[in-house]
Amino acid sequence: MLRNIDERLTTAGAPNNEHLSLISPAKLGMKLTRITATWLLLCIVILVPLYSIFNIQKPISTTTGSNDSKQQQMEKKIGGLLATEFDEKSCLSRYHQSSLRKPSPYKPSSYLVSKLRRYEKLHKRCGPGTEAYKRATEQLDENQVRSSDKECRYVVWVATEYGLGNRIISMIGQIDSYNTDYSRCYGTMLKNHAINSTTTIPPLHLYLHLLHDYRAEDKTFYCQENQAFIKNVPWLVVKANIYFVPSLWLIPSFQTKLIKLFPQKDTVFHHLSRYLLHPTNQVWGMVTRSYNAYLSKADEILGIQVRVFGRRAGYFQHVMDQILDCTQREKLLPEPAQESQMMNISKTPKLKAVLVTSLHPEYSDNLKSIFLERPSSTGEMVLVYQPSGERVQQTDKKLHDQKALAEMYLLSLADKLVTSTRSTFGYVAQGLGGLKPWILLYEPRNRKAPADPPCVRAMSMEPCFIRAPLHGCQAKTIKTTPFIKYCEDWNPGIKLVDDPK
Repeated sequence: MLRNIDERLTTAGAPNNEHLSLISPAKLGMKLTRITATWLLLCIVILVPLYSIFNIQKPISTTTGSNDSKQQQMEKKIGGLLATEFDEKSCLSRYHQSSLRKPSPYKPSSYLVSKLRRYEKLHKRCGPGTEAYKRATEQLDENQVRSSDKECRYVVWVATEYGLGNRIISMIGQIDSYNTDYSRCYGTMLKNHAINSTTTIPPLHLYLHLLHDYRAEDKTFYCQENQAFIKNVPWLVVKANIYFVPSLWLIPSFQTKLIKLFPQKDTVFHHLSRYLLHPTNQVWGMVTRSYNAYLSKADEILGIQVRVFGRRAGYFQHVMDQILDCTQREKLLPEPAQESQMMNISKTPKLKAVLVTSLHPEYSDNLKSIFLERPSSTGEMVLVYQPSGERVQQTDKKLHDQKALAEMYLLSLADKLVTSTRSTFGYVAQGLGGLKPWILLYEPRNRKAPADPPCVRAMSMEPCFIRAPLHGCQAKTIKTTPFIKYCEDWNPGIKLVDDPK
């Protein structure tokens, strides 16, 4: 569990309110203890920080550089996604990402940009220190009279004990006592007939259990007939470790506005992650040092993200074989040169940098040895770099999570990307970078040979909703909606794609 959260979290967008809607445990007492960050449902627009790896940005007057050209200013603001009223030095990653990555071909809609600015103003009116916030927190006491304020409502995102990738994707899109046994758990209240779709007076707060183990009752959150009730609850507490955005698109009352926000439907995570996720200067230093030392001079960067699931995860030759089969078959990596080819190697070869991220360094060591022993068949120089190899995932260890975030960002800077099946680490990288990766199909288990084909190109850059509600109120629409497809790497899962041409 996180400590000293008010000192570690960053604001995502509002220029004139330092903490936005971060909720102080001291203020909420036993009602809502140890809350890590606020979270707003994606149908409205998310504004949230995460953990100590993101920076507190103290707003001051605009200092983004008056000498910058209009084009440079737009690149810094990521096409208008970002407000400019922040001190650049307090959070270098916010405006300096454009110096490392190519401009995104995916531009945010003017409607999304206007909604972000409007939502930032809402934070200023409803955030901590305001009268509206004071009244809202007082309502958590059941004996208080309900406020008539319908503009200020709060969604509390609860961090889980799962890895950093899981937490990021659930946020874009812990309270110890909050689980399915909690008396105000939405699914439990439905199960016990304490509420139903016709209930007219909602509780003052409600807990939504949207974890991978959620029940049929919890999944009714995605049903249109229940949204009229849910939207009137002043405080929603959400615990999630899944990217449930695709199901929000299937709620009729959400869909019209979502289409206006994201005309290109597979850009949701891409736009909102770049708006929300700004690493601390310490983490950004890790990114820039690695990039400048190993990647900046390359003609092309290939990212390879390796995640092996299972209790005995580690280096396996069959996984290595799968990586080589995928990258060489798809012409992402050249094959080693044969004897007859070695005389034709160019004197001015192109440089291909291969960034490998894995808990286990043996995968990059193997690639290094292949291209050190013999030149490539194309004449390219292949430089292999792996920033870290921790061997064991160390969830909630600050330095470990800092390295993980830095490596997600480095992967997102690649020109082409290979990811592992069902890995949220890879999902975050592809979304940040606006990349459609090649996915290493199927989880290699029991030391079996890799499947054929070893990998497949993703349909979109969106993450997979791994635990989609396939048998509830959305069962039919999932099958008939053209911009919802089953995931390439996990058939029970669904993902957003742009409208098929």
